[in-house]
Amino acid sequence: MQGYSLFSLKVCPFPLFSLPSNSLPFKLNSWKTRVHSSHVGIPSDYAPNKRLLLFKVRATAAETDQPKWWEKNASNMVDIHSTQEFLDALSQAGDRLVIVDFYGTWCASCRALFPKVCMIAEKHPEILFLKVNFDENKSLCKSLNVKVLPYFHFYRGVDGLLDSFSCSLAKLQKLKDAIANYNPAHAKESSLKGTDDGKSVLP
Repeated sequence: MQGYSLFSLKVCPFPLFSLPSNSLPFKLNSWKTRVHSSHVGIPSDYAPNKRLLLFKVRATAAETDQPKWWEKNASNMVDIHSTQEFLDALSQAGDRLVIVDFYGTWCASCRALFPKVCMIAEKHPEILFLKVNFDENKSLCKSLNVKVLPYFHFYRGVDGLLDSFSCSLAKLQKLKDAIANYNPAHAKESSLKGTDDGKSVLP
């Protein structure tokens, strides 16, 4: 004689003698209790939507912990937040060459060029690099006639402003040439490493 399993979603024949008749009401009631008292489907803790939301929250938290691209400075780079800070930094630099990098956090060209500027700063610890955020220092930028970004100013002691120009990643050599021209320490080093034709060697 064949019967049907009450504990499977599929109908499966099995011999009735494997299930004692006196235990059937108890097992049936117990099975109904478990069905009604348990959640049907995927538990909410493991639902795909909740797992995706948790992943996004953790990813956002990780991004928040990471510094923004304009916050990754070399040891000789200083952020300028006001006109007074700018003037103080120039006066305290003495005869040291000072390169001012005017940038915008929204400027794609500034972002592309910035890693190269950091590399140059690391190679030239004798130079002081000042970073001026355009949006935080609009009055200063206006007084210095900064109209395009990225833009660079070169200063040194009593000589004051030596040069100013716009620059992009494609024109990086322009920045290197200016450093070779205005950096006394680099000029002295280049004279020692000069080629046979008398031309100095650029870094």
